[in-house]
Amino acid sequence: MNTSVDGPEPDVGTSFDRVTSVAVLIGVVAAVVAGATIWVLLADPVTVANAVDEGEISPLVRQLADAIYNAIAALLNYL
Repeated sequence: MNTSVDGPEPDVGTSFDRVTSVAVLIGVVAAVVAGATIWVLLADPVTVANAVDEGEISPLVRQLADAIYNAIAALLNYL
């Protein structure tokens, strides 16, 4: 008795393309966050030092979000 189900086989190429797209998206987001972190570290070291000293990361996250927002706004303004 044959218990296998005959059906379409999954397309390996499509799955690989999807995995590659997700990996590229994660890489781009990581690069943007890393760049913003370096920018905040160089542009506003007092906020970073206070965040590390006090353990309160909300000012640091706020500065990171502000840096990313300003970069995207400048890019869209340029386009």
